[in-house]
This record gives sequence, C-alpha cells and structure tokens, in this order.
Amino acid sequence: MNMQKTGAFIQASRKRLDMSQQALGDYLSVTDKAVSKWERGLACPDIENLKNMALLFRCSISDIVNGDQQNLSHSSNLPMDLPAEDRPQKALEADVTVTLDYASAKSISPLLFGDNLEHTRGCIFGGLSAEMLRNRKFTSKPGRYGCAHEWYAIGENPVLSFGPSYTRHGEGYKMHRSHEQNAQYITNYHPVRIGMGQKDLYLSADTDYDFTAAVCSFSGNVLTVSLIGSDKKVYDSKNISAVPGEYREVTVTLHAPAEDPEARLEITFDTVGTVMIGAVSLMPSNNFRGMRLDVIERIKELGIKLLRWPGGNFAGEYHWKDGLLPRNMRAPLQAYLWLESQPHAGGYDFHEIATDDFIALCREIGAEPFITLNPTWNTPEESAQWVEYCNGDETTVYGKLRAENGHPEPYNVQFWSLGNEAGYGHMEGANTADAYAKAVREHAVKMLEVSPGLTLCSSGPYPNPEWADYSAKALSDVASAVSLHHYAAYPQYMDPAKRKEEYENFICKVDTEFLPRMQILREQLGDSPVKISYDEWNAWYAWYRSGSVSEGIMAAAFRNMLFRSADKYGVMMSCHFESVNEGAIKVTPKDARLSPTGQVFSAMKVHANGMICALEEDVTSTCKHSVVTTTLLNRSFDQPKKFTLQNCGNVISAKLYSAEDVVPGTVFEITDLSVAQENGTITAILPPHSMAMICTEAV
Repeated sequence: MNMQKTGAFIQASRKRLDMSQQALGDYLSVTDKAVSKWERGLACPDIENLKNMALLFRCSISDIVNGDQQNLSHSSNLPMDLPAEDRPQKALEADVTVTLDYASAKSISPLLFGDNLEHTRGCIFGGLSAEMLRNRKFTSKPGRYGCAHEWYAIGENPVLSFGPSYTRHGEGYKMHRSHEQNAQYITNYHPVRIGMGQKDLYLSADTDYDFTAAVCSFSGNVLTVSLIGSDKKVYDSKNISAVPGEYREVTVTLHAPAEDPEARLEITFDTVGTVMIGAVSLMPSNNFRGMRLDVIERIKELGIKLLRWPGGNFAGEYHWKDGLLPRNMRAPLQAYLWLESQPHAGGYDFHEIATDDFIALCREIGAEPFITLNPTWNTPEESAQWVEYCNGDETTVYGKLRAENGHPEPYNVQFWSLGNEAGYGHMEGANTADAYAKAVREHAVKMLEVSPGLTLCSSGPYPNPEWADYSAKALSDVASAVSLHHYAAYPQYMDPAKRKEEYENFICKVDTEFLPRMQILREQLGDSPVKISYDEWNAWYAWYRSGSVSEGIMAAAFRNMLFRSADKYGVMMSCHFESVNEGAIKVTPKDARLSPTGQVFSAMKVHANGMICALEEDVTSTCKHSVVTTTLLNRSFDQPKKFTLQNCGNVISAKLYSAEDVVPGTVFEITDLSVAQENGTITAILPPHSMAMICTEAV
C-alpha cells in the first residue's frame, strides 16, 4: 500500500464531491485532522472508514488502497464515460453491400437474448407486480398520529399505532436492516366509524379485484372494506371478520363498474376494540401469480431467452428462504442502498416474487432462469439448499419441500451467479479479489455437490487485471463464466445546436465503450477457458425517463455488435438491464407498451437460433425454416443510408422502423419499406436513425 497514493486518491475524491475535510470527517465520524493525515499519507483509514468511503466515492476498497480509480465506470451505479476514440464519419453513413451465405453452420445463441428482472425501482412495484396498494405491509416508522406512510386515518379520533408484525423472515435471516416488520393497530374507544384508507388507485371498468387482509383483534370485530370512486360513490363493499387472538387471511372480491384513475380503498369498523392489520393486498382478479397479465404479454413480445433474477444489487438484499413463506407473510426487505434501489416503494421491497413465481414466469415466457446468489448473507449451505430446492428430486430435503409446495418436477436451473458486482462500495461483503474468490468458492463447491454441471458465473469490477488473475482465473475450475457490466451515459439534455453530435456520440458508445470492455476483459483472461457473461448493459438512467429512438438504435447496434463479436471474445450470454420500466416496456396503472428499445427487441428476437447468413456492421441476417430475416440499421442522425443485399431470394416482407426525432418520448413508426429487387440483388435506402427488417426466401 502506497499511503501517498491513497491519500491523493482520498483528496481527489473528496474534492470531486465538493466536500471539505470537515464534511468528510463528519460523514465518517472522525475529525478533520484525521482526514488531513490520511490525505498527506501520514496515517491509514481503518477498514470501516475504507468501506464507508468506498460507498461515498462509489468505488471499490481496492481502488482507495491502490490509489487508482480505474474501475469506477464499470459499476452499475456509476455512468462514467471513458474517452471516446475518434471515429470516421463513414462508420455511420457509408453504403453497405453484403452477400448472403447459406452454407454457414453457425447459429446465434439464444443466450444472447437475455434480460434482468431485478427487484429495483419500478420493475416490480408499479411494474410487473399486480399489487396496487402502496406500503401494503406497513414498513418504516409510522407517520403522524401512528398511521403507516401512504395511508390516511379515517374518523374523528382514531388511535393508530404499530405493533408486533404478522410478516416475518424465513429461517437463517441474518441481514442488519430496520423497520421491516410491523403491523397497523387501530383502536376504537367509542362506537363510531374509524379506520384507514389509501387514495389515488387506478380502477379499470367492469373489473373484479381481490382484496386480502391478514387481520386479528382482541375481542372480535367486523371490518368493512370499500372501493370508493373519485366522486365519493361507493362502488362495492364487503365485510370481513377479525378473529380474536390470531391472525387469519380473509379474501373478498370487489367490483369496479367504471374506469376511475383516482379511486380509494377504505377499511373501517364501528365497534369498540382494537383491530390488528398485518398485511393487505389488492389486485385485479385476473393476475398470474400476483403479476400483471398485460405486462407479461409485453415481456413475451421481447423474445427473452434468459432471465436473471433477483438482482443485480438487490441480490445482496435478498433472502431466498423468505420466499418459502406465503406471499402476504413474507417480510419486506429494506434496501441496503435505502432509496437508491427502492425509491418508488419507500426504500423497501415487499417480496412479491419468490423462487416458484420466478420459475413459473420463466416457463410462461420461454426463458431459461439465471439466479443470483447472496453469498454475503447466505451461508454456502444455504446456497446449496437453494440449488437443491430448484434441482433436487423428491428424495432430497428441499426437493421434497418444493414438491409439497405443488411443484413435483425439478426446475433444473442451470445458470447461477455467485453474487453481484463484488468489489464495489455499494455491495456488502468481500471487496478484494482474493477474499471474494475464497468466500464464493465454498458456495460453488457445495452447489456443485448438490447439482453437478451447473454453469456458475463469478462477479467483480471487470475489466480489472487483479480480479482477472485472483478471482476469475482462480475460480475457473468451478465458475465457467465471469460477469461484465456497463451503462452508457445518455445525454440528459440535447442542445438543439449540438443534437447531432450528442446523439451520434451516444450511439457510437457501442464501439467506443461496450466493445472495448469486452475486448479488454478477454485479453485479461488470457488463455483461461472462462467465458464472459455480459449480464448488465443499457443506457444510464433509462429508469428515470421515457424511452427514446436514440436508445432503440443503440440497443439494435449493441445486439448487432454482440452477434458479430460473441464467438471471438468468448461471450456466453448477455442480459439487457432491464425491460420493465427501465428501457423496453413502459408500464402505467392503465396499460403496458413497448418503448423503442422494446420494439427493437421484439423485431430482432427472430435471430435467436437462426443460422447465420451475414454478420456485418449494421447488418444481421439469419435463416430459419427457409426464411431469411435481415436486420438493417442506419445509425446516422441526418443522412440516409443505402444497403445492397446480394444472393437473395424473393422478398416476402419488408418493414421500416423510423421516426422524425430521437429525443425521449419518441417511438418508431412501423411501415412498409420500399425495396428494389433484380437478379437476386435487393437495394434499400433507409432514412436517418432507422431500422429495417426484410424477410426473403432462402436460395
């Protein structure tokens, strides 16, 4: 350790955040003099201060110790640009001529058509989950007058408080979190109507909703549950009984006759006593295991062949055995990053999707499951038990448990990730390559004892030479793949005078950032047989804005680049991050629709398992069942581009994906594309920032 380099790194990072030595000291609970000594190389921070600074500076502990922030841009929490190489303008605008080859024996692996389903931001709550009620398990501390956040009190003098919870964690829970388990208590001292409610609920016309509550009381009370319209008209109401002395879940069906975007749900009673509400649920009756059917239909359109779950960062907050409990009894999970990963749900995930639900979803959409472990808070034995639950037969302890839960046949989950983004301050656990490798090896060995032949993927801040040597290569006998992540910075504001430059710089990040990372990692791995899992990629902040044609073109360019480069650089699989409310599918309370990225994925899914006829820059052509599908991409901002395809059969169809602009909120218009065909040669001219899909007969 070079203390001078470490000190210079701390000073530079502090100044980058515009913090004084006093401010950094206050953050770390040390004096400004201690910070001054670190920065002058006269003293070294202890491990706790290193961990806290890594979290603050968004880097790894090894970055601080080595005084080198080379890995900063690879974290999924940091969209730092690398210097872009100068590129010739013709890379975007030059005409392209391609000759189709029907003799190729290679196909495009379906594992390159992966995606993520991480419990973060708006992917689950407000996305795939059919749950409509916010804070349905009463997390955090109570608000004013003892009422849970997102709820309001009803009545002149209700007495509300939090008490012992109905929800709980499963066996072996060890994480250090807070305010995850509460129940809402409501006390009535007089025979008047009191209770609690929630507003701003979207109701569809002529729709049934299932309401469930886990309720208890001291003396027995009857509660009324009502759906109320924005005009204060009661659409429907039902009574449920709270049994003295024990929680029980009660479900009733409520009907909404009309569409109403500002409806409310109220729970009231008018008898003396105390009612305990442990959890509540409100969902359309036509859900799929608690998931929205319309969102699932959009997911199917994307052609996802590999689905990574439950994270991402959330994997470090997840306890898989909680999922063995009934869904309303599962305790919420506080985000380690607090509001960073769960900003739309008050900092908590409500565990709406467990292992059985995830596998059911994968089977519904036709995807292979890819599960990420929590090696920091689960023991190697618990990780092996998760594998046994998924892959063991009924003669094993956890295979028998799965069968008792209604799933007698093993799930046969092949792909497993040994944690997520190890080596960064935003992830708990081992932060050095050798410590991580030693820790997860125990998990890997026990998992393989349960289910030999698994495909395991190690984690880390890649590309990084130290981690390549002391983690990826060191684990190669048990982990045949290593994870790679990158997000391209998106221009948050396109200056009208610089829109062309900003758009094309963003589009070319596929060549100047995504591809180089793959190349560098392959070089660092050397002769190692370890494959690359490019299992997180996207534009930065796709989760905080509307999609755009810019991102759609970038997604098409990435897929095209990946098809050309996967074999050369040993890329086994790839997962976009992530479709629901973070790039490909925009979900509102009313509906779900594809963004431009989703439109691209839906169109290009045809290439999965297709025999390769051509793979060139901006051209992908594959053959299935004697039909050749060719994707053409014009990445230029303002210039048309001519494509010539030789050795073609008769044209079956030709579709153009085009738009007038590329800014957030734009979508592709899909129209017929005019092409010229003569003597087996097809000519097509694509307008700026557009894509085409041409289907022809195989020759």
